[in-house]
Amino acid sequence: MTILDVQKVVAGYGAAEEILKEASITVDAGEIVTIIGPNGAGKSTLLKLVAGLMPVRRGTVQFCGRDVTGLDALGRSAAGISFVPQERNVFSTLTVADNLLISAYHDRATAGSRREAMYERYPVLAEKRKALARTLSGGQRQILAMAMGLMSAPKMLLLDEPTAGLSPKAADALFDAVTALNREGMPILMVEQHAVEALEISTRGYVLVTGRNAATGTGPTLAADPEIRRLFLGG
Repeated sequence: MTILDVQKVVAGYGAAEEILKEASITVDAGEIVTIIGPNGAGKSTLLKLVAGLMPVRRGTVQFCGRDVTGLDALGRSAAGISFVPQERNVFSTLTVADNLLISAYHDRATAGSRREAMYERYPVLAEKRKALARTLSGGQRQILAMAMGLMSAPKMLLLDEPTAGLSPKAADALFDAVTALNREGMPILMVEQHAVEALEISTRGYVLVTGRNAATGTGPTLAADPEIRRLFLGG
């Protein structure tokens, strides 16, 4: 079953500038899909477009069989798409507990029980529940940001550079958390700077170059492709 079907989308930031130039991606049920490519390729822009933070000039976005092209970010979130941005993804002056509660804006009645579920899933958040988010380590902040994304009970999770700035140990822990979530059935679409590691845990990958699809394949196949590694993965 196809969860997300993005077809030939065109989008940009200025009146005439086009960042995405007929890019297309799909995410099927239970998949981890990773987008890679050089800087400026439009990877994060594509995630923002899927999340409803970037208007679609041309093309279509289908989610769970529904055309959501015209929906804004709140509409996409209500439909079941949850976006975890790379930066400013937690409220630094609020406690861990309050960060989780404030993220449950779609259904306040079940916010408390869902927060308890996040504490059970991520014990570090339970231990730090009274701590201000700004006092957390980088890895802990990213776990909190992902848990905040899950508080809306989404049908798909978008992750933009989730391991950016993390130590190798913290990055490995974050990848473990992503794969654990996916094993439970959560489809995940992500952009990731540690491209080899991300592709190795991905069902499929897309290579984006200057806003266009350049290659696609299974994650491990792309990770092992010598030309892909030379051009985009640093060796």
